[in-house]
Amino acid sequence: MFRTLASFAATLGLAFALPACAQPAPAARADADPALWVVRDKDTTIYLFGTIHVLKPGLSWFDEAVKTAFDRSGTLVIEMVEPDAATQQRVVGSKAFDPQSPPLSEQLPAAKRADFVKALADNNLPQATFDRMRPWFAAISLSVIPVQKLGYDPANGPEKVLTEAAAKQKKQVMGLETFEGQLSIFDGLSRDAQLKLLESTVDELPKAGETMNRMVTDWSAGNPEGLAATMNDSLKESPEVAQKLLIERNARWAAWIAERMRTPGRVFIAVGAGHLAGKGSVQEQLGKYKLKAVRVRY
Repeated sequence: MFRTLASFAATLGLAFALPACAQPAPAARADADPALWVVRDKDTTIYLFGTIHVLKPGLSWFDEAVKTAFDRSGTLVIEMVEPDAATQQRVVGSKAFDPQSPPLSEQLPAAKRADFVKALADNNLPQATFDRMRPWFAAISLSVIPVQKLGYDPANGPEKVLTEAAAKQKKQVMGLETFEGQLSIFDGLSRDAQLKLLESTVDELPKAGETMNRMVTDWSAGNPEGLAATMNDSLKESPEVAQKLLIERNARWAAWIAERMRTPGRVFIAVGAGHLAGKGSVQEQLGKYKLKAVRVRY
Protein backbone atom coordinates (compact mmCIF):
# COMPACT_ATOMS: atom_id res chain seq x y z
CA MET A 1 0.00 0.00 0.00
CA PHE A 2 3.07 2.23 -0.21
CA ARG A 3 1.84 3.74 -3.48
CA THR A 4 -1.23 5.25 -1.81
CA LEU A 5 0.43 6.12 1.49
CA ALA A 6 3.41 8.00 0.01
CA SER A 7 1.07 10.41 -1.70
CA PHE A 8 -1.19 10.67 1.35
CA ALA A 9 1.76 11.41 3.63
CA ALA A 10 2.61 14.49 1.60
CA THR A 11 -0.94 15.76 1.88
CA LEU A 12 -0.69 15.46 5.64
CA GLY A 13 2.54 17.43 5.69
CA LEU A 14 4.25 14.67 7.66
CA ALA A 15 7.72 15.09 6.21
CA PHE A 16 8.53 17.35 9.19
CA ALA A 17 8.82 14.24 11.34
CA LEU A 18 11.51 12.63 9.20
CA PRO A 19 15.19 13.33 8.49
CA ALA A 20 15.98 15.63 5.58
CA CYS A 21 17.41 13.99 2.48
CA ALA A 22 19.78 15.54 -0.01
CA GLN A 23 18.02 16.80 -3.12
CA PRO A 24 19.37 16.11 -6.62
CA ALA A 25 20.12 18.92 -9.04
CA PRO A 26 17.05 20.00 -11.04
CA ALA A 27 16.60 18.18 -14.34
CA ALA A 28 15.71 19.80 -17.64
CA ARG A 29 12.04 20.75 -17.72
CA ALA A 30 9.72 18.19 -19.28
CA ASP A 31 6.16 18.68 -20.49
CA ALA A 32 3.35 17.03 -18.53
CA ASP A 33 -0.35 17.03 -19.39
CA PRO A 34 -2.21 15.56 -16.40
CA ALA A 35 -5.92 14.83 -16.57
CA LEU A 36 -8.52 17.54 -16.02
CA TRP A 37 -12.33 17.30 -15.92
CA VAL A 38 -15.14 19.83 -15.75
CA VAL A 39 -18.64 19.74 -14.29
CA ARG A 40 -20.91 22.60 -15.34
CA ASP A 41 -24.42 23.92 -15.58
CA LYS A 42 -25.76 27.26 -16.79
CA ASP A 43 -24.06 29.35 -14.09
CA THR A 44 -21.56 27.11 -12.25
CA THR A 45 -18.33 25.51 -13.42
CA ILE A 46 -16.25 23.15 -11.30
CA TYR A 47 -12.93 21.78 -12.54
CA LEU A 48 -11.54 18.50 -11.17
CA PHE A 49 -7.77 18.15 -11.34
CA GLY A 50 -5.97 14.99 -10.21
CA THR A 51 -2.63 15.50 -8.48
CA ILE A 52 0.39 13.61 -7.23
CA HIS A 53 1.23 15.34 -3.98
CA VAL A 54 5.01 15.03 -4.34
CA LEU A 55 7.02 15.68 -7.50
CA LYS A 56 10.60 16.21 -8.56
CA PRO A 57 11.48 19.65 -9.94
CA GLY A 58 11.40 20.06 -13.69
CA LEU A 59 7.87 19.05 -14.76
CA SER A 60 5.91 21.70 -16.67
CA TRP A 61 2.30 20.91 -15.83
CA PHE A 62 0.91 24.27 -14.68
CA ASP A 63 0.18 25.56 -18.17
CA GLU A 64 -2.23 25.08 -21.09
CA ALA A 65 -5.72 23.94 -20.06
CA VAL A 66 -4.81 23.49 -16.39
CA LYS A 67 -3.56 27.06 -16.03
CA THR A 68 -6.48 28.44 -18.01
CA ALA A 69 -9.01 26.63 -15.82
CA PHE A 70 -7.24 27.75 -12.66
CA ASP A 71 -6.99 31.39 -13.78
CA ARG A 72 -10.71 31.47 -14.60
CA SER A 73 -11.68 30.11 -11.18
CA GLY A 74 -12.41 32.25 -8.16
CA THR A 75 -11.85 29.51 -5.58
CA LEU A 76 -9.21 26.81 -5.11
CA VAL A 77 -10.33 23.71 -3.20
CA ILE A 78 -7.75 21.15 -2.06
CA GLU A 79 -7.95 18.10 0.17
CA MET A 80 -6.65 19.98 3.20
CA VAL A 81 -5.33 23.44 4.02
CA GLU A 82 -2.14 22.71 5.95
CA PRO A 83 -2.21 24.04 9.52
CA ASP A 84 0.75 25.61 11.31
CA ALA A 85 3.53 23.39 12.65
CA ALA A 86 2.37 23.68 16.26
CA THR A 87 -1.11 22.42 15.34
CA GLN A 88 0.36 19.56 13.32
CA GLN A 89 2.57 18.44 16.18
CA ARG A 90 -0.25 18.68 18.71
CA VAL A 91 -2.60 16.55 16.58
CA VAL A 92 0.10 14.03 15.67
CA GLY A 93 1.08 13.75 19.33
CA SER A 94 -2.49 12.99 20.34
CA LYS A 95 -3.32 10.50 17.59
CA ALA A 96 -0.16 8.91 16.18
CA PHE A 97 1.56 7.49 19.27
CA ASP A 98 0.49 4.79 21.68
CA PRO A 99 2.82 4.50 24.70
CA GLN A 100 0.48 2.10 26.50
CA SER A 101 0.60 -0.72 23.95
CA PRO A 102 3.43 -3.25 23.49
CA PRO A 103 6.29 -2.10 21.20
CA LEU A 104 5.12 -1.97 17.60
CA SER A 105 7.79 -4.44 16.47
CA GLU A 106 6.26 -6.99 18.87
CA GLN A 107 2.75 -6.42 17.54
CA LEU A 108 3.70 -7.54 14.04
CA PRO A 109 3.53 -11.23 13.10
CA ALA A 110 6.79 -12.96 13.95
CA ALA A 111 7.58 -13.49 10.24
CA LYS A 112 7.42 -9.74 9.58
CA ARG A 113 9.35 -8.35 12.55
CA ALA A 114 12.84 -8.74 11.09
CA ASP A 115 11.84 -6.99 7.86
CA PHE A 116 10.36 -4.08 9.82
CA VAL A 117 13.46 -3.67 11.98
CA LYS A 118 15.70 -3.90 8.90
CA ALA A 119 13.67 -1.22 7.08
CA LEU A 120 14.21 1.11 10.02
CA ALA A 121 17.93 0.36 10.23
CA ASP A 122 18.44 0.73 6.46
CA ASN A 123 16.95 4.22 6.65
CA ASN A 124 18.63 5.28 9.90
CA LEU A 125 15.29 5.56 11.69
CA PRO A 126 15.11 5.10 15.47
CA GLN A 127 13.35 1.89 16.41
CA ALA A 128 12.55 3.25 19.89
CA THR A 129 10.49 6.05 18.32
CA PHE A 130 8.71 3.79 15.83
CA ASP A 131 7.92 1.24 18.52
CA ARG A 132 5.73 3.87 20.20
CA MET A 133 3.84 4.71 16.99
CA ARG A 134 0.44 3.42 16.05
CA PRO A 135 0.80 1.07 13.05
CA TRP A 136 -0.88 3.44 10.57
CA PHE A 137 1.51 6.28 11.43
CA ALA A 138 4.56 4.04 11.16
CA ALA A 139 3.35 2.95 7.71
CA ILE A 140 2.89 6.53 6.54
CA SER A 141 6.22 7.65 7.98
CA LEU A 142 8.10 4.77 6.35
CA SER A 143 6.49 5.47 2.98
CA VAL A 144 7.96 8.98 2.87
CA ILE A 145 11.60 7.87 3.04
CA PRO A 146 12.12 6.34 -0.45
CA VAL A 147 10.38 9.17 -2.26
CA GLN A 148 12.44 11.75 -0.39
CA LYS A 149 15.62 9.93 -1.34
CA LEU A 150 14.60 10.05 -5.00
CA GLY A 151 14.10 13.80 -4.85
CA TYR A 152 10.29 13.89 -4.66
CA ASP A 153 9.16 16.81 -2.55
CA PRO A 154 5.77 18.31 -1.58
CA ALA A 155 7.33 21.72 -2.31
CA ASN A 156 7.14 20.77 -6.01
CA GLY A 157 3.69 19.21 -5.72
CA PRO A 158 0.62 20.71 -7.35
CA GLU A 159 -1.05 21.63 -4.05
CA LYS A 160 1.90 23.82 -3.06
CA VAL A 161 2.16 25.41 -6.51
CA LEU A 162 -1.59 26.03 -6.76
CA THR A 163 -1.86 27.42 -3.23
CA GLU A 164 0.94 29.89 -3.87
CA ALA A 165 -0.63 30.91 -7.19
CA ALA A 166 -3.99 31.37 -5.46
CA ALA A 167 -2.40 33.66 -2.89
CA LYS A 168 -0.87 35.80 -5.63
CA GLN A 169 -4.22 36.05 -7.43
CA LYS A 170 -6.07 36.61 -4.13
CA LYS A 171 -8.30 33.56 -4.65
CA GLN A 172 -10.20 31.92 -1.83
CA VAL A 173 -8.56 28.63 -0.73
CA MET A 174 -10.65 25.92 0.98
CA GLY A 175 -10.08 22.38 2.24
CA LEU A 176 -12.44 19.46 1.80
CA GLU A 177 -11.04 18.00 5.02
CA THR A 178 -8.99 19.07 8.03
CA PHE A 179 -5.59 17.84 9.19
CA GLU A 180 -7.13 16.26 12.28
CA GLY A 181 -9.91 14.75 10.19
CA GLN A 182 -7.44 13.11 7.83
CA LEU A 183 -5.47 11.58 10.68
CA SER A 184 -8.71 10.41 12.24
CA ILE A 185 -9.45 8.35 9.12
CA PHE A 186 -6.36 6.26 9.82
CA ASP A 187 -6.77 6.29 13.59
CA GLY A 188 -10.28 4.91 13.13
CA LEU A 189 -9.06 1.81 11.30
CA SER A 190 -9.18 -1.49 13.14
CA ARG A 191 -5.91 -2.73 14.65
CA ASP A 192 -5.77 -5.58 12.12
CA ALA A 193 -6.18 -3.16 9.20
CA GLN A 194 -3.47 -0.88 10.58
CA LEU A 195 -1.01 -3.74 10.95
CA LYS A 196 -1.80 -4.99 7.45
CA LEU A 197 -1.10 -1.46 6.19
CA LEU A 198 2.31 -1.49 7.86
CA GLU A 199 3.20 -4.99 6.66
CA SER A 200 2.29 -4.10 3.09
CA THR A 201 4.32 -0.88 3.23
CA VAL A 202 7.42 -2.71 4.45
CA ASP A 203 7.01 -5.34 1.71
CA GLU A 204 6.74 -2.71 -1.03
CA LEU A 205 9.63 -0.46 0.05
CA PRO A 206 12.28 -2.17 -2.13
CA LYS A 207 10.30 -1.30 -5.29
CA ALA A 208 9.16 2.12 -4.10
CA GLY A 209 11.25 4.06 -6.61
CA GLU A 210 10.03 2.01 -9.56
CA THR A 211 6.43 2.38 -8.39
CA MET A 212 6.66 6.13 -7.87
CA ASN A 213 8.28 6.72 -11.24
CA ARG A 214 5.52 4.72 -12.96
CA MET A 215 2.86 6.76 -11.18
CA VAL A 216 4.42 10.04 -12.27
CA THR A 217 4.78 8.81 -15.86
CA ASP A 218 1.07 7.93 -16.02
CA TRP A 219 0.11 11.21 -14.36
CA SER A 220 2.23 13.25 -16.78
CA ALA A 221 0.73 11.43 -19.76
CA GLY A 222 -2.84 12.08 -18.62
CA ASN A 223 -3.47 8.38 -18.03
CA PRO A 224 -5.70 8.35 -14.94
CA GLU A 225 -6.72 4.71 -15.39
CA GLY A 226 -3.11 3.53 -15.33
CA LEU A 227 -2.31 5.76 -12.38
CA ALA A 228 -5.33 4.59 -10.41
CA ALA A 229 -4.46 0.96 -11.09
CA THR A 230 -0.99 1.50 -9.65
CA MET A 231 -2.15 3.57 -6.69
CA ASN A 232 -5.26 1.72 -5.68
CA ASP A 233 -4.82 -1.92 -6.66
CA SER A 234 -2.91 -2.75 -3.49
CA LEU A 235 -5.83 -1.48 -1.44
CA LYS A 236 -7.74 -4.57 -2.58
CA GLU A 237 -5.73 -6.40 0.08
CA SER A 238 -7.72 -4.50 2.71
CA PRO A 239 -11.34 -3.66 1.87
CA GLU A 240 -11.59 -1.69 5.13
CA VAL A 241 -8.71 0.61 4.15
CA ALA A 242 -10.07 1.06 0.62
CA GLN A 243 -13.50 1.94 2.00
CA LYS A 244 -12.15 4.53 4.43
CA LEU A 245 -9.37 6.07 2.31
CA LEU A 246 -11.15 6.12 -1.04
CA ILE A 247 -14.82 5.24 -1.32
CA GLU A 248 -16.21 7.12 1.67
CA ARG A 249 -14.10 10.20 1.03
CA ASN A 250 -15.04 10.21 -2.66
CA ALA A 251 -18.70 10.06 -1.68
CA ARG A 252 -18.32 13.00 0.70
CA TRP A 253 -16.50 15.05 -1.91
CA ALA A 254 -19.12 14.29 -4.57
CA ALA A 255 -21.81 15.47 -2.14
CA TRP A 256 -19.81 18.66 -1.55
CA ILE A 257 -19.56 19.27 -5.31
CA ALA A 258 -23.28 18.66 -5.80
CA GLU A 259 -24.09 21.20 -3.10
CA ARG A 260 -21.57 23.72 -4.49
CA MET A 261 -23.20 23.47 -7.92
CA ARG A 262 -26.13 25.39 -6.42
CA THR A 263 -23.94 28.51 -6.14
CA PRO A 264 -22.88 30.38 -9.31
CA GLY A 265 -19.18 30.76 -10.03
CA ARG A 266 -16.06 28.84 -11.01
CA VAL A 267 -14.17 26.49 -8.69
CA PHE A 268 -10.90 24.62 -9.24
CA ILE A 269 -10.67 21.40 -7.18
CA ALA A 270 -7.32 19.61 -6.88
CA VAL A 271 -7.28 16.20 -5.15
CA GLY A 272 -5.15 13.08 -5.37
CA ALA A 273 -5.43 11.51 -8.81
CA GLY A 274 -6.35 8.14 -7.33
CA HIS A 275 -9.70 9.62 -6.32
CA LEU A 276 -10.56 10.54 -9.93
CA ALA A 277 -10.34 7.14 -11.62
CA GLY A 278 -11.43 3.58 -11.04
CA LYS A 279 -14.43 2.09 -9.29
CA GLY A 280 -16.05 4.43 -6.78
CA SER A 281 -14.27 7.50 -8.14
CA VAL A 282 -15.55 11.01 -7.47
CA GLN A 283 -16.88 11.16 -11.04
CA GLU A 284 -18.78 7.92 -10.58
CA GLN A 285 -20.23 9.16 -7.29
CA LEU A 286 -21.38 12.36 -9.00
CA GLY A 287 -23.77 10.22 -11.05
CA LYS A 288 -25.92 9.89 -7.92
CA TYR A 289 -26.62 13.61 -8.26
CA LYS A 290 -27.16 13.45 -12.02
CA LEU A 291 -23.93 15.33 -12.59
CA LYS A 292 -21.40 14.40 -15.26
CA ALA A 293 -17.70 15.22 -15.25
CA VAL A 294 -16.37 15.67 -18.80
CA ARG A 295 -12.70 15.19 -19.59
CA VAL A 296 -11.00 18.35 -20.87
CA ARG A 297 -8.90 17.39 -23.88
CA TYR A 298 -5.80 19.45 -24.55
